[in-house]
Amino acid sequence: MKDEEHYQQGMDVRRAVLGDSHVDRTLSQLTPLNEEFQNFITRYAWGDIWTRPGLERHTRSMITIAMLIALNREAELKMHLRAAFNNGVTRDELKELIMHSALYCGLPAANATMHLAQQVFDEMDA
Repeated sequence: MKDEEHYQQGMDVRRAVLGDSHVDRTLSQLTPLNEEFQNFITRYAWGDIWTRPGLERHTRSMITIAMLIALNREAELKMHLRAAFNNGVTRDELKELIMHSALYCGLPAANATMHLAQQVFDEMDA
């Protein structure tokens, strides 16, 4: 598959998972510094990895959130907590994932994520 095809396939998945408004906001902030990086993310993360047939998007969302909890990457975590609903992840599943992460990532990471998830839920409910 050519780079342009990977990019378009990635953009389709990126929009489906993150939502048009998020992607449009990101694209409106392209600069000479970040343009190639954003293209790279779209082609490889979204166009190659997220489109592989081995896992459903629901599972990929759960795995991504778990890794972001472990790595303490708050901004990406918040984005993926919000996006997980586009992939059919439920609030109860997120709660269980956060509880499970307390064992393997530590209580501070799970506690911070619990607060972050509540913030995302509150924003969505507003």
